[in-house]
Amino acid sequence: MTSRYPSIAPDITALFAERGAPLAEVAVLQPADPFLDMAGEDLRRRIFLTESETGASLCLRPEFTIPVCLDHIASQAGTPRRYGYLGEVFRQRREGDAEFFQAGIEDLGETDIAAADARSIADAHALLARVLPATALTVTLGDQRVFEAVLAALGLPRGWQKRLARAFGSAEQLEAALHDLANPGQRAAPAEAVAGFVADGDQDGLAGHVATLMERTGLSASAGRTPQEIARRVIEKAELRSVRLSKDAFDALKRFLAIRAPLEEAADALTGFAAEAGVSLGAALELFAARAQAIAKNGLAAGTVEYDAGFGRPLDYYTGLVFEISAGGSRPLVGGGRYDRLLTLLGAKEPIPGVGFSVWLDRIEALRGEAA
Repeated sequence: MTSRYPSIAPDITALFAERGAPLAEVAVLQPADPFLDMAGEDLRRRIFLTESETGASLCLRPEFTIPVCLDHIASQAGTPRRYGYLGEVFRQRREGDAEFFQAGIEDLGETDIAAADARSIADAHALLARVLPATALTVTLGDQRVFEAVLAALGLPRGWQKRLARAFGSAEQLEAALHDLANPGQRAAPAEAVAGFVADGDQDGLAGHVATLMERTGLSASAGRTPQEIARRVIEKAELRSVRLSKDAFDALKRFLAIRAPLEEAADALTGFAAEAGVSLGAALELFAARAQAIAKNGLAAGTVEYDAGFGRPLDYYTGLVFEISAGGSRPLVGGGRYDRLLTLLGAKEPIPGVGFSVWLDRIEALRGEAA
């Protein structure tokens, strides 16, 4: 352990023990491909990459969720199972310090989705309450599954559903996507050099062209998107250029994204939206309401949790609940969410539902220092 090991570590490990989440040992060096493929663009560009002696692409662990899931699959452990973690992660950050500590709990295999989601929020809130006593905490909750259900119910083409779903979690990307959706005539046409590939729908040919350009300019595919991914995105964008959404559907989408309500009122707000828009949100709304009831049973005070329909988190593997917890106007102290497809993508033979959260310990210690 380094000399910077957090002073609050004993409090955290004690809470993990109480919550049935023993500490997992996670290697610092990790295979890079799972992060490059699944972690999202924001994290991808901040990863520290290296290679093994055999040329395999490796990275310093930039987060814990993917490594914990990989270790769970490799161990062939049964479920449900909970894992706690506490250690350093390594990312290029605007703040300058590329090494910082995170802690969290990953909850794998619990089939009662609403109960597991509620427990994850309650665990994260309890951790902060223990290390920041007498600090007012606010939980912001979003739902990737509800957002995708709205997109489908409004009749958006599949390509637009995928683009908007990917943008969920980045206010800038979502705003840009909505602008393009509202202004089809302003969407840029593909460059002349690739127009032929796009017109023919030739993804493999375009990928080969991109690979050649990357090789000429010295760009590595491991540093970002692969040629195949770039080609798929270019062709997808070209297909979307001709899409026009009705004004009623676009206005309904904007109304949905503007919904903000205390969690105890949020299910009714979504029901009202669906009725006004003339759509059904089906199972996504049923799960949302069940989760809200489960959160209330975990003892969080009324008004502590706010639902923001436009709130997401910039990791590609989230599939449902997403949340953050902050103190006042501070940067988020906790971020978490549900990732039901992740373990299958990582190689699990059977689907394993998962939900978890991570805590930025450097931000917590900064707040504790200000309060001292």
